[in-house]
Amino acid sequence: MRLDDRVTADRVTDEAGRQQVLAVLRATYLREKRWVNDPETQFPPADLGRDDVSWFVVAVRTRPIGVRVRPAGVVRVVYDPPLAAYASYGFAPLDPSLRIEEMIRDNRIAEIGRFAVVPRFRRRLVVAAALMRAAAAETVARGYTHYLTDVFEDDPHSPYGFHTRVMGFHPVATHDVGELNCRSRRITLVLDLKAAYHRLKARGNWLFRYLTGHWDDALHRRLVA
Repeated sequence: MRLDDRVTADRVTDEAGRQQVLAVLRATYLREKRWVNDPETQFPPADLGRDDVSWFVVAVRTRPIGVRVRPAGVVRVVYDPPLAAYASYGFAPLDPSLRIEEMIRDNRIAEIGRFAVVPRFRRRLVVAAALMRAAAAETVARGYTHYLTDVFEDDPHSPYGFHTRVMGFHPVATHDVGELNCRSRRITLVLDLKAAYHRLKARGNWLFRYLTGHWDDALHRRLVA
């Protein structure tokens, strides 16, 4: 796969970046999916100052290089998500031996979600990979061990395939309610970051190099130990 250097991902730290996130959510969550009534509720201005929430936005530069930058995708990471909110969803475990509440309590969990790519860029895998690269670097640096996420079972543009086949997320439960306006059943997925690191490294393909090629030794040591 050719990695496109016109695709970049950054953590959102100012109002200009927030407006890029809202543009993606307006195109996907509002106009296309009807999952929200107002994208502003997903990323209020006050969230720019929060330490427990990070938004990342992917931008694609058009040719010739630098002429125009288009926001192409977004993802949100919530650190230490509230256990009470998840318990209220009424999980139906896919593996009866797994206790979701205990897993959240006993590990350092970050919820990764609001994963959205505008339609014209969905066929470019590097856009999704760039979002994961930016989010994972910060998550590992902060010492978190697992990602938790939900995807919609009936969503034709669900990242389920990317998350499971490419990144290594495992489905652990289902539930029928959540924050977004969607009647589809939710599938809860979990990613053990250390296990994913070693699996991707063993494969030796482009994705491991892309996700971790810019890491310093300290980041690698967090997942090697």
